[in-house]
Amino acid sequence: MVGTPQSTALMERTAEVSPTGAEPAVPAPRLPGAALVDRAVEVNQRIAPTLLRLALAVVFVWFGALKLVGSSPVYDLIAQTLPFIDADLSVPALGVVEIVLGLALAAGVLPRITLLVLCGHLAGTFLTFVTASELMWTSNPLELTADGEFVVKNLVLITAALVLIGWYSRRAEERRAA
Repeated sequence: MVGTPQSTALMERTAEVSPTGAEPAVPAPRLPGAALVDRAVEVNQRIAPTLLRLALAVVFVWFGALKLVGSSPVYDLIAQTLPFIDADLSVPALGVVEIVLGLALAAGVLPRITLLVLCGHLAGTFLTFVTASELMWTSNPLELTADGEFVVKNLVLITAALVLIGWYSRRAEERRAA
């Protein structure tokens, strides 16, 4: 095959791929189902940010509505966290803020600003550990009460908001670059 048109064409193709003239590396064989996994990842990358934003919106509208109509299970917790503000004012006011944040998220209005405000609001819930710490722990400081767990889970919501802020920021950069 040396000196034939086929071998010359192979050498030219190889030289284009590898400056040493070595054969190009053979890709590793794909596992069964890899195409399905790739497709699932592609779909996830496309829809997950929207689903996460809408999930946060549902939580905020729902919890805000409970505060607004006086059915929130955290009424007493808020009252003890903010003893310097009348709970009959602070709880519905927080409800309105949460509903507005939830609706803004659902509509996709100024998402990065909305998410930053949401993070600030959620960070404020940790004030309970300062103003009503007796509600947060049992006698063992490593064991949270139900109220303590309710507040600590806000770390997950804050992190979800931060993930979305990063996603929206990257998307804005990509649009500016295009």
